[in-house]
Amino acid sequence: MSGMPSGPGGRSTTMQQGSGGLQSHGTIRRGGTLNRGKTLSRPDRFQTPETMFKKRKENEPASCWVICSRITTCWALPPLLKMCGMPDKQVQQAWREKVTLCVIILLIGGMVAFLTIGFSFLLCPADQRMGAQTFVRYGDGLSQGRFGIHGNIYDFTLPGTKYPNGFHIEDLTPGQDVSNLFRRTKDTPSCVALSSAAAKFDNCLAPGGCMNNFTVNRETLEKEFQIRPLQGRKAGYDWNQMAMPELVNYMVIDGNVLNLDRYFALHKNPVAGDDLDAVLRSVRDAPQPEGGRDATKIFFRRESLKESASCLVEKFGAGYIDKATPGCFASDLFMFVSLTVPPSKAKVQSLASAASSAATIPNKTNNANGALMPANSSVQDLHSVLLVTCYSEGESSLRTTIESLAATEYPDNKKLLFIICDGIITGSGNDRSTPDICSSLMELDPAFDSDPTPQSYIAVAAGSKQHNRAKVYAGYFRWKNRRVPTVLVVKCGNEEEHEKPKAGNRGKRDSQLILMNFFSRVTYNDRMTPLDYELFRKIQHLMQVTPDKFEIVLMVDADTKVYPSSLRLLMNCMNNDPLIMGLCGETKIANKRQSWVTAIQVFEYYISHHLGKGFESVFGGVTCLPGCFCMYRLKARKGDDWVPIITKPEIVQEYSQNIVETLHQKNLLLLGEDRFLTTLMLRNFPNRKMMFMPQAICKTVVPDEFNVLLSQRRRWINSTIHNLLELVLVRNLCGTFCFSMQFVILMELIGTVVLPVAMILTVVLIVNLSVITITNLAQAAPLILLVFVLTMPAILILLTTRKLIYIAWMFVYLLALPVWNFVLPLYAYWHFDDFSWGETRKVAGEAKGEAHGNADGMFDSSKVPLKRWDDYEKARVRQVKRIERAERQRVQGTSPFLRAQTGTPTSMYTDGGDVKSEVIPGEFLGPQQYHYDYNGRQTMNPPLAGNPPRPMMMGPPGPGNGGPPPGNGGPQRQMSQHQQQRPMTNNWGPGPGQGPYSQHQQPPIPMHGLGSPGGPMSPPMPGTPGLGPMPPSPLSHQQGPHIPQGGMRRVRSENPMSP
Repeated sequence: MSGMPSGPGGRSTTMQQGSGGLQSHGTIRRGGTLNRGKTLSRPDRFQTPETMFKKRKENEPASCWVICSRITTCWALPPLLKMCGMPDKQVQQAWREKVTLCVIILLIGGMVAFLTIGFSFLLCPADQRMGAQTFVRYGDGLSQGRFGIHGNIYDFTLPGTKYPNGFHIEDLTPGQDVSNLFRRTKDTPSCVALSSAAAKFDNCLAPGGCMNNFTVNRETLEKEFQIRPLQGRKAGYDWNQMAMPELVNYMVIDGNVLNLDRYFALHKNPVAGDDLDAVLRSVRDAPQPEGGRDATKIFFRRESLKESASCLVEKFGAGYIDKATPGCFASDLFMFVSLTVPPSKAKVQSLASAASSAATIPNKTNNANGALMPANSSVQDLHSVLLVTCYSEGESSLRTTIESLAATEYPDNKKLLFIICDGIITGSGNDRSTPDICSSLMELDPAFDSDPTPQSYIAVAAGSKQHNRAKVYAGYFRWKNRRVPTVLVVKCGNEEEHEKPKAGNRGKRDSQLILMNFFSRVTYNDRMTPLDYELFRKIQHLMQVTPDKFEIVLMVDADTKVYPSSLRLLMNCMNNDPLIMGLCGETKIANKRQSWVTAIQVFEYYISHHLGKGFESVFGGVTCLPGCFCMYRLKARKGDDWVPIITKPEIVQEYSQNIVETLHQKNLLLLGEDRFLTTLMLRNFPNRKMMFMPQAICKTVVPDEFNVLLSQRRRWINSTIHNLLELVLVRNLCGTFCFSMQFVILMELIGTVVLPVAMILTVVLIVNLSVITITNLAQAAPLILLVFVLTMPAILILLTTRKLIYIAWMFVYLLALPVWNFVLPLYAYWHFDDFSWGETRKVAGEAKGEAHGNADGMFDSSKVPLKRWDDYEKARVRQVKRIERAERQRVQGTSPFLRAQTGTPTSMYTDGGDVKSEVIPGEFLGPQQYHYDYNGRQTMNPPLAGNPPRPMMMGPPGPGNGGPPPGNGGPQRQMSQHQQQRPMTNNWGPGPGQGPYSQHQQPPIPMHGLGSPGGPMSPPMPGTPGLGPMPPSPLSHQQGPHIPQGGMRRVRSENPMSP
């Protein structure tokens, strides 16, 4: 067995052998256990990732990155930057970091260009490379009539050719040296100062002489004999040929082949006192293996022979060794590897993506209505939230999106439409605001006010904008004969914003966090804002279950149309694999033929899903789930426990950062919240899966103007680079070395930053290939591989969609490659310090530079009270009882309370809210709210089957435990029968005879305020053993009930390395 370390981090027991058998004593000794060694594991791979947002202290020295950026831009002095319109220091620093990033990208691009072009020229100069490709080899049967003179090849078969004296073509071998038919220069420049016999040799005086007693060159041969040289062709010899009998007097010096037949014919015996002659004879007569007679080392190791080497080449040169030099060989090897590995990667990526896209969804069948249902009848439909974030869309887009979600093939009582309007916004061209349009599409529930009271919550913003308010409309959306429960949240702003434009607008990330914070607080039974409690009551009323029943959230943008089967397909994936924490489907373009801008995006969307996300899905690590259509788990089952996923406090805390200072942080949070959320999920749960489901399809509207596309892709490209920089540091992702998700992310990062350089090199390659004549495979290889890479997606199309129309869209995309790979990346890189959304969304009356994150005033945390759910509920029950008592007294005519009360009863969490609510049967409660006594009675409902009896959620009422102090007139709750039988454990409160904190509990930790650098949520408090960590309280100086350590009983935080 394997033991667990003792101490506050784990439970352990010691079993001792006694007369009665094994006895447990509550402690364990490490020496008594068997533990698996750690030799095959790397401890640093199992550490929880550090937060990406660390507040820099006042006296902390500048980081290495800041120093590097200042050195790189030392020429840009602050006065110069102020003159250029950058007076703020943070703006100047962002500009410096942008320039530094651009310099780094330029260096990486230059390195890629050097490896692609310059490296090969460095290893193999042009003269060597051209020679290696243009030899005519000795004895080549395809080179009949071609012979060598002084190392160059001449064609003796052209019309009008006259043969020199002594030339007999039938007796010669193709490529043979015929230089001795003519006089060689007696005194060549390199031989003038030498006195050796070889230096003074005259081939016309040797036996056989020279039949043509004159020196020739190219002009003479062409004028006298009509013999023309073959352009650029040289006489070549192979090393193996140097051992042939007819070439016995041939030798090699530095790659040059020397023909010494006439020399040895003249000097049959050694020349006395001639060192050069002795060396030549020793090389010729020495026993050499096949391929020998190389005198290079002998000549270049002796200083006295170095000058003779050039002389011998000029006098006896007959050709060249046609083997590539080591440098050219290495250059060719590098070229073929670099041109083979990327296409092979593309091929593997395409095949893997095709296999992933063609995979069918297991365990699904069709019911009587034709809807996809799980084949296993024991699998129950999970409660799901369908989140729609709205901003400035028109009625047509909103209606299309909501109707498509209502029409999805999923039970209406298991899905909740959760619509959030990001402020009182009127889109450009709309006659009504977005909240008015959304509310007009709903059928409001008569149990609630048609104009609800705005409820406060803590927003993602700076300054006083952290306090925001929202109205919650509850009702239904009718579509044909269906009635889907719907909640509409309208962010309307605080009291100071009513007269301002875009009141309540805090951004899409804030809209997502309304849902994430709500379900995180419900899961952990943490303190709620008034908005959270309002959502709780109305969701409970609409769904007839408490919100902690919900396990899945589908996030959709307000301009997206979801196919009817998509929700069911995604839910099937979630049901079939509990390790999946996130999913996305394929996003198609709805307005593909609207303009040339939309046309060039069709294939780009297709390839990014089926090739990019399909390949990443093989590793279970899709790096970006698009916000327009994705699904996450709110929490996952793990045995009898719950593991919070997207509601994990660490994820919610980092995602809700409102104070971002560096350029890197702003690119993460302000430009691409969808990719950043995916990055957080992969960092916190590296062993869980992010998958792509190609059969789940949606359609969305894409930019139809180039300036809008430019603004959108600027945000996407910059966000991609900064998120990949974070993900490449996550060491415990799937795979190992180059077969790992980490390596795939690194290649994707490098490929993104070198897109402009790759485009330039592609153009250079095409131009070079167009001006040369391709004569061999080596010259054609780049063109073949380029065509292969560009047309590889066509194979993917045939393997996946089988729609040939996408091949036509592929050619449209290829024509726009300069836009995708050059214009858009360069524009994005130079705008690294632009954190606005630009032209993506237009709002009527919006001023340029206006942003929801701009600081305005100071935040007053007392405006957003935080209480636990049961505190809200107890206050509501007391208020309902007071109203009932007042009503009875009114009927009896004696109502001092009624006489003292004026106007509408006040709410327990605001100054003027309604009090409508209801008590629901226990069988519809989720695990977090199951044990609460809704009716305020003295006993509680029995616990869940199979679990031990649970004490009261907040412990006995009293000071510090959520109840009113004794003597204040508040209701006093007694312990239930189970609680009376079972003393309080350390997990839920002090036991008999214990103080307010047990040995495992700590006193309350002071929390940081919202104005603190940590943002709206402070660092988490340590939890008790066996329980998940409590999420931090969003308030600092809130006067309220004491928050006990620990959380709900059946929720725990998951170890990053456990599934």
